[in-house]
Amino acid sequence: MSVAKYKRIVLKISGEALAGEQGFGISPEIIKTVAKQVKEVAELGVEIAIVVGGGNIWRGKVGSEMGMDRATADYMGMLATVMNSLALQDSLEKLEVPCRVSTSIEMRQVAEPYIRRKAIRHLEKKRVVIFAAGTGNPYFSTDTTAALRAAEIEADVILMAKNNVDGVYSADPLTNKDAIKYTELTYLDVISQGLEVMDSTASTLCMDNDIPLVVFSIMETGNIKRAVLGEPIGTVVRRNL
Repeated sequence: MSVAKYKRIVLKISGEALAGEQGFGISPEIIKTVAKQVKEVAELGVEIAIVVGGGNIWRGKVGSEMGMDRATADYMGMLATVMNSLALQDSLEKLEVPCRVSTSIEMRQVAEPYIRRKAIRHLEKKRVVIFAAGTGNPYFSTDTTAALRAAEIEADVILMAKNNVDGVYSADPLTNKDAIKYTELTYLDVISQGLEVMDSTASTLCMDNDIPLVVFSIMETGNIKRAVLGEPIGTVVRRNL
């Protein structure tokens, strides 16, 4: 039986990844595929926390372009992450994977409020915990949420599953054929070079708390398990190489 490299992980999934080729909304096939991959990892005995973005439903940038107040637009984005989280919870439970959605904004009718010690207890009981509604504050991304929750629950690693790239590149590989893919980086490299891995707040939080980050493509089936097993896929970002 394969042995996992990490005991407790935070899996960060972008909202756009759940949209699939349609580019918006939730693709039933994609979310089922993600749930199956999460189940594979759970069967290794790994404790799994998940942070899902909301860009497939709402982006704060769109609100800003409409002239909307930034805080209001961000709160709408947080609600979008709750919708994605509930959809993923449903898919996991259909596969008989015990799961809890924990929200930073109280909405007790649909999910339990985030309490750090309770979330850790769920993980210890091998329940998947999905952290929804961001940090509960505007001006913070779901990348920052992943970094914050990883620090709070003392996760071994953040696995950042991307839908359009398979790692970190020197430039956008979709528009620049000369873009170079990195296998290893430091957080200082990411910040100083302005690489679009995660925002600077999240990068600094990970660096200060010495939380490694693995960036890989979620579109290839089995990649989440490969990342958990420590196989060399994507790009690894650390405080020090």
